[in-house]
Amino acid sequence: MKLISLLDRSLFRVVSVICQLLLFSAVAAGFYQVIARFVLLSPSDWSEAWTRSSLIWTVMLGLCLAFRQGAMLSVEMLHGLLKGRAKRWLEHLILLICVSFLGFMAWVGAQMTWRVRFQTLASLDFSISWIYVAIPVGMGLAIVGALARWAELADVVPVDDTVI
Repeated sequence: MKLISLLDRSLFRVVSVICQLLLFSAVAAGFYQVIARFVLLSPSDWSEAWTRSSLIWTVMLGLCLAFRQGAMLSVEMLHGLLKGRAKRWLEHLILLICVSFLGFMAWVGAQMTWRVRFQTLASLDFSISWIYVAIPVGMGLAIVGALARWAELADVVPVDDTVI
């Protein structure tokens, strides 16, 4: 179990660092675009495409971090109403729905990536499929994050909060 925990922490730490670097590069490229356009009076042709591409990757990778931390929007009303086994069955159902949706999105994203493999990003001169592949990669990592969060919650012993 320690090995799985170490792999879990390491994987999501690497994803977090990549997200931070991509976000920094998007800000730097956007700042350069403003300077090049309004100060140097020579707009850059690559910075807008790079900013958009890095933000797409940041969102798709950030999604898996949100699933891992349990930070996705949820409806707490049912969690508050249910207790014990019923609450755990609700978590199973939520996991099933999330993993099904993420798997479907990964499949659609892979299909889109395959379709555009010969199209190039004009200003960056590489295949646009490198941008589209963020969808299946992000969704696959989000599935791993959702499963890791679900497994982590299975280890939590429910506390009876009734007052005696």
